[in-house]
Amino acid sequence: MKKLPFILLLLLCLKSYAQSAMEIHQRAILVDTHNDVLSNEQINHLDIGKLQTEGQLDLVRAKQGGLDAQVFSIWCGPQYGKGTAFRFANREIDSLYALIKRYPDKITLVRNSAELKKAVADHKFAALIGVEGGHMIEDRMDYIDSLHNRGMCYLTLTWNNSTSWATSAYEERFKHDSLTHHGLTEYGKQIVHHLNDLGVMIDLSHPSEQTFYDVLATTNKPVIASHSCAYALNPHQRNLKDAQLKALAKNGGVVFVNFYSGFVDSTYQKKATEFRHRHRAELDSLIKIYKDEDLATDRLYAVYKAESEPMRPPLSLLIKHIDYIVKLIGADHVGIGSDFDGAESYPKGMDDVTDYPKITAELLKLNYSEKDIDKILGGNFLRMLKANTGK
Repeated sequence: MKKLPFILLLLLCLKSYAQSAMEIHQRAILVDTHNDVLSNEQINHLDIGKLQTEGQLDLVRAKQGGLDAQVFSIWCGPQYGKGTAFRFANREIDSLYALIKRYPDKITLVRNSAELKKAVADHKFAALIGVEGGHMIEDRMDYIDSLHNRGMCYLTLTWNNSTSWATSAYEERFKHDSLTHHGLTEYGKQIVHHLNDLGVMIDLSHPSEQTFYDVLATTNKPVIASHSCAYALNPHQRNLKDAQLKALAKNGGVVFVNFYSGFVDSTYQKKATEFRHRHRAELDSLIKIYKDEDLATDRLYAVYKAESEPMRPPLSLLIKHIDYIVKLIGADHVGIGSDFDGAESYPKGMDDVTDYPKITAELLKLNYSEKDIDKILGGNFLRMLKANTGK
C-alpha cells in the first residue's frame, strides 16, 4: 500500500482534530455570564436579533458560535443615583423584553437551570439578567424584589463605585482613605441574606477584597465572580488573588473568566494609556458625538486599527488564565464571562461570539477531557443556578 506524504497525513490529522473540537463544542451547553450589549443598545439602538457589523453579539452570530445562553448585564454608571439608577436598570430590562417579544421563536427569558435546559432543547436562545452594580437598588430591599421578579439571576454587589453598604475593588485601591467604611455593613449583610432567600446569585467580580471575604462569611449559598481573571497573572484590582480563588472554590462557587485585554494582559494598560494620550483630542470629540466614553473609545480603536491591533494580547494568554485557575482550584470552579460589548479590546482571535469554539479547541490541545470542557463552557453555571434557585 502506497504511503501518504507526511504533509497530507498532518492535514488529515488537523482536520480530524478540528472536527472533534467542533463536535464537543456543539454538544456542550455554552453559557456566557457577562455581556454589555444592552447598555450599548440604549445609545446605538441596534437590533441584535439580526446580523450586525459592529459589536460582539447578535442572535445570528450567537448560533454560529454555539452560544446557547447569555446573561445580559444591566448596568449604568455612578452618575445615576437615587431616583435614577433603578429606573435606568428597568429601561435596559425593557429593551431585553422588547427583543424577546420581537423574536419569540428565537429567544426566551429563563430564570433557572430547568428553564435554560428546556430553551436549549427547544432550539431557543436563553436570555438571563445580571444586574451589575448595587447602586441600582438604591439601598432599597423592595427594589431587589422588583428586579428579581423581572428575572435578575445575579446582583454584582458593586460596580467600580462603592455603595453605602459595600465597598468596591476600585475604590479600595484608589480611594481607600476617603471611604467611610470597608467591606459589608450590617445592612449589606441583610442584603446578602435577602438575595440568598430569593435565590439570586451574589456576584463578587467588582467588590473589594474585604467585601469579598465578608460575603463569604455571610452567605449560605455558593457565589460567583461573573467576569474576572487571575491576579497572579495580572495584578489588576479587578482580578482575584489565589487566596480568593481558593476561598471561592471552598464556598462551592465559580469564577467566570473575563476576555478584556486589560484584565488578561499585564502590559496592556500602559499601551492603552499611551494610545489614548496620542489621540486625546479626537477621543474628546468622539465622546461629544457618542455621549459615552466606552463607545467613543471603541470607535477610536476602529479608526486606528493599525495601531490598536498590535496592542491585543495573544489568545494563548487568555487560555493561560483559564488553565491557571483550573490547575489552582479545579475545573468545577471555572466558566466563561467574556465581557463582550463592554470593552475596547480583546485577545487576538476573540473578535466576537463566533470565536468561542477556539477556546474549546485550545483546551483540547491542553488535554482537557470533554467532561471538564462541558463544565467550563456551561455546566458549572447550570450547577450554580440550580444551587441558588433550587431548580
